[in-house]
Amino acid sequence: MVEVDDVARVRTGLSRAIAEPGLIGDGPVGLCANYTSVTEDLRRGVDALLGAGVELTTIFTPEHGYWGAVQAGESEGDGVDLGTGLPVLDTYRCDGPRLDGLLRESGVATILVDFQDIGVRFYTYTWTLFDLLCSAARVGIRIVVLDRPNPLGSLVRTGPGLDPSCASFVGRVSIPLQHGLTLGELARWFNVAHAPDAVGTGADLEVIELAGWSRQRRAPDDDWVMPSPNMPTLTTATVFGAIGLLEGTVLSEGRGTTKPFELFGASWTDGRLAVALTERDLPGVAFREAVFRPTFSKWHGDVVHGAQLHVRDAAAFDPIATGVAVLQAVAGLYPGEPIWLPARPGRPPFIDLLWGSPALREGIDRGADLSAILDGGPPTPIVPPDALLYV
Repeated sequence: MVEVDDVARVRTGLSRAIAEPGLIGDGPVGLCANYTSVTEDLRRGVDALLGAGVELTTIFTPEHGYWGAVQAGESEGDGVDLGTGLPVLDTYRCDGPRLDGLLRESGVATILVDFQDIGVRFYTYTWTLFDLLCSAARVGIRIVVLDRPNPLGSLVRTGPGLDPSCASFVGRVSIPLQHGLTLGELARWFNVAHAPDAVGTGADLEVIELAGWSRQRRAPDDDWVMPSPNMPTLTTATVFGAIGLLEGTVLSEGRGTTKPFELFGASWTDGRLAVALTERDLPGVAFREAVFRPTFSKWHGDVVHGAQLHVRDAAAFDPIATGVAVLQAVAGLYPGEPIWLPARPGRPPFIDLLWGSPALREGIDRGADLSAILDGGPPTPIVPPDALLYV
């Protein structure tokens, strides 16, 4: 991790747009953002953009709403921003013709996108961007991404791709499970390789790039603004690619505790779980026995005798392999217990949507070894060179 003094010299796309509002262009502008859209001195992006003379007329919001006050799978709905009086329009679960109509009715000529992604495919802000990009292409609206660093750094791209049969709002198109890209780079990739297939053409896209950032940098924890209610720290983001896979299981992924995605288990797990994972000697991570009682979500109100994951070396830690190893340990220790959440009618099981194919579930069920599971399913997609913006 770089020193804070080095990171402080990084200028986000938001900061560059405030200093040079001409980069955004003329006409009414909509800002798709949440409370992670902040300047380096933690002013709200919407206030700073208005102060710079940008003609903001609308705020669009993703999952969790503008203030991130609601839990996963929820949003705050439409409303009015009390600080500015601007209308707030909810885009969560709004795509296709419905999103097209929302953009047309807003009257904006340009959509700015500014929120903190965390570098994992099944985080939904990525797909809010994708849906907006496709809708902007259909409607003929310009889209400008105000880029921010990938908090995990951008040297590692790993994990499987996505089979089209498992496309959903936790993965519309095939990108690596840990993609190693900024939101601006994802937008360029989507616009070149995926929007033409989905829409017939790319959008009028501009990325206002980061200044002074390089791919090996990680975000400093003291400047972290949590992008959703269960992503309180940079450590949470670091482990999300591992324990986030448990969202497709009956196991608690720590929601309803003060350590989401670090604590995990079920009412029927026990102290053997931490021992088994410790014996695997996974790189960069340690496990301890832990007892917790979630206040909401899975196993809420029940005592869970599970484990806690501790990242010892973020550079060595492999979240994808670690998540698979956790599932292997659970399946091996408790063969009589069901693991997977049942599928909804007409849809693949949720674990397949998270992984991007049935390969993980099927591999765990047949007792395949770690390398066979990691190598199964769609291969890791190759990022087009023209999508990359930073060295």
